[in-house]
Amino acid sequence: MKRFFDYLKPFLPRMSLGLTIKFIGTIMDLLIPWILAHIIDDIVPTREIHPIILWSGAMVLCAAIAIIANITANRMATRVAAETTRRIRHDLFSKIVYLSCGQIDKFTIPSLVSRLTSDTYHVHHMVGMMQRLGVRAPILLLGGIIVTITIDPVLALVLIGVQPFIFATVYIVSKKGIPLYKSLQKTVDQMVRVIRENITGIRIIKALGKSSSERDRFSRYSSDVVKQEKKVGYTMAITNPMMNLYLNLGLTGVILVGAYRVNLGLSQPGVVIAFLTYFTIILNAMLSISRIFVLASKGLASFQRIVEVIDTPEELCIEAYPVESSNYHVEFNDVVFSYHKNQADLNHISFKLKKGQTLGIIGPTGSGKTSIIKLLLRLYDVDQGEIKINGANIKSIERSKLHKLFGIVFQSDILFADTIVENIDFGRELPVENLLFSTQAAQAAEFIDSLAEGWHHRLSIKGMNMSGGQRQRILLSRALASHPEILILDDSSSALDYRTDANLRKALSEHFTQTTSIIIAQRVSAIMHADIIIVMEDGEIKASGTHEELKRTNDSYRAICQTQLGGDLYDAV
Repeated sequence: MKRFFDYLKPFLPRMSLGLTIKFIGTIMDLLIPWILAHIIDDIVPTREIHPIILWSGAMVLCAAIAIIANITANRMATRVAAETTRRIRHDLFSKIVYLSCGQIDKFTIPSLVSRLTSDTYHVHHMVGMMQRLGVRAPILLLGGIIVTITIDPVLALVLIGVQPFIFATVYIVSKKGIPLYKSLQKTVDQMVRVIRENITGIRIIKALGKSSSERDRFSRYSSDVVKQEKKVGYTMAITNPMMNLYLNLGLTGVILVGAYRVNLGLSQPGVVIAFLTYFTIILNAMLSISRIFVLASKGLASFQRIVEVIDTPEELCIEAYPVESSNYHVEFNDVVFSYHKNQADLNHISFKLKKGQTLGIIGPTGSGKTSIIKLLLRLYDVDQGEIKINGANIKSIERSKLHKLFGIVFQSDILFADTIVENIDFGRELPVENLLFSTQAAQAAEFIDSLAEGWHHRLSIKGMNMSGGQRQRILLSRALASHPEILILDDSSSALDYRTDANLRKALSEHFTQTTSIIIAQRVSAIMHADIIIVMEDGEIKASGTHEELKRTNDSYRAICQTQLGGDLYDAV
């Protein structure tokens, strides 16, 4: 709750003004039945028209002030709710961006998406309703009870006698509601995951004719959400009927007691009419309070899920390590790593690269090639061993400085729905000559120039209006544009034809001689000219050396060469 009020603190002056206006409007609502009782019991018996008109005008004035005040306060409440939610959403998104990959794996992407969307919406709804009803409903409730006590204390006891039952019901239901809403949101997370998977893989689903099975899979998760929503709904739906029961019993009691007292001359008809009006006001106030508890249960459950992410401690902290003099640019020293901390995914990985050298990594799928890159970028921390750049342990390098050293093209990389030039620059505000040079080196300039809008050609989401080879060349241009110290290419030429691939490698060797390159590839031709090639298998380095050395000494590498290059070409190479 303290964190929640921290977000509301900047808006306290505005909220105070809004609540004051809401208070004035609510008091006006409470005055109307009192004025009506005064007219019936005190003014009408005098048979004078002027006082009746005067007091009727007062009722109209109270109603007008109440309407204007409530509308003004509600508009202010909406603005506060929107601004508060914007701040929460901003903090949540900022935290998600800086979560380590291990923490993202723990929360899961669908859960983070759900927290950033539906959970923030529930908080927005709660903040708005708290201001609109959180003041009005209690004032109407307490004010109605106080006014009825001043009018007729005996009839007021009937109303007061119902209150303990009402508060007990609200407490019990809200106490059960918050855990149920948390459980519901977890179920929604699972459904979001399925939806995300289906939307991302819609082409392959259609191509393989799996639409019906995926529809059935979605239906199962959707049914789970429906069951959970029913459970929550049934629990929270108890509130309104019970409120109506208690208050209607109280209303019946007021009529019976009121009729008895009027008959004995202990009360007046106007007082009973006013009591019935106040009882209706109190009824609506109690229903509003029960609604607030429902929304608060949902909103607080969602806010707890949001805070769970925001308060997650930083996992990849900067640590102090001495910087040692080294002749090597990149070093892996006996690195061991496991994603789930139960079985090593990388085991005793060691290699050293001098500045300007090229490392080629080849191996079957799942052998740990990409994991090496993730550790070098410090997306995860090693379990054992150390990784150094220019003699400095990467744990001692600030994240912003570390990542500026790299130019990266991942195996499954992303292009955004923006222009080509914005996708290449990527918000780095690089010089135009750097962008031009990178497109030429990446062999992208030719097809970009052929487009009607050139650099300003707008890409669709994920660049789906481009071919696979064009997308890869734009991504390569992005990686080369900053002239990085370390260039990482993770299977980034798989969609390129051999001629374009050869021209790319030629450009890299001519213009990026001081850039240390790490190339992950499935094609031998992409790494055969590397200074060092390592063959990965089951998370271990099975062999390392130059292309010629591995041809002679490693059966796995020799078999890959024979398969991909063919007999005659293999012998020529």
